[in-house]
Amino acid sequence: MRISDNDIAKAEQMDLLTYLQIYEPGNLKRVAGNEYRTIDHDSLRISNGKWHWYSKGIGGYNALQYLMKVREMKFPDAVRQILQLPPEEYQSVIPQKQSERKREFSPPARNYNHNQVIAYLEGRGISRNVIFHCIKNKTLYESQKYHSAVFLGMDKENRPRYGNIRATKGDFKGECSGSDKRYAFHLIPEQPKSNAVHVFEAAIDALSFATYAEMRGAPWKDMNLLALGGVAGTGQKVPLALEQFLKDHPQIKTLYLHLDNDAPGREATLHITNLLKNTYQIHDVPPIGGKDVNDFLMKLRSLNQNRTQGRQSCPSL
Repeated sequence: MRISDNDIAKAEQMDLLTYLQIYEPGNLKRVAGNEYRTIDHDSLRISNGKWHWYSKGIGGYNALQYLMKVREMKFPDAVRQILQLPPEEYQSVIPQKQSERKREFSPPARNYNHNQVIAYLEGRGISRNVIFHCIKNKTLYESQKYHSAVFLGMDKENRPRYGNIRATKGDFKGECSGSDKRYAFHLIPEQPKSNAVHVFEAAIDALSFATYAEMRGAPWKDMNLLALGGVAGTGQKVPLALEQFLKDHPQIKTLYLHLDNDAPGREATLHITNLLKNTYQIHDVPPIGGKDVNDFLMKLRSLNQNRTQGRQSCPSL
């Protein structure tokens, strides 16, 4: 017998910070803000739902990956450790390594409306036009059970192959079971009109950039926007999503990298630039005055709102 799919799904949902806070609080030390490190590996950093072990060049998104890559636990043992299953509820089976198991892509069921996702994304400063554009193109929807935002990545035949989940209440972030990292969330024009691609870590950052472009009157629907689904664990390699996108869109000549203003984001920008600079024109365009593009957008909206309120209170200005 094998571990049930439900148990696997539960284990995959626990991020590393939550795991350490619950089971290993003595192995956790705050570095600054929302960034932490482990005591036993001082180069292993945790930030915004991701972790990266810099001395080894590996990383991931959840506690399950941490237990397997860092603690070198077998997959069934790592699941049991996270869920704290007693022995009688656990059957260890190792027919294949986790990396060899190919699971069918199975995104969560769709809700009958998208009201909670729309409200959540508007609360993050995203334009309603951008939100409805994604819903119309079936790359965004609201899950039925937890009402989370599900961002879908399509292949060249417009088949969903990847799904990123973002809770609308709480901090959960994750990927749909069976997701193929090569086909991460992206926005492209109906007809190729640009030889450039704007690259982000998260789908919300891509939507934030589209919103900013709309605010500036730029033709955001004609742009190529790619979200990598994070950069932790890529090491000195081109992220799979970017590698596949460039393969599928040979007209691309220029890359604009809008990765986060944190250690993993800066490191990934450096690696991508070094690896592709002989083939593409690359521009490092990190968000101004914030951690990520959505942070920048929220600050910009707040500034614009304060200016509007100031003009209303002082008509002579």
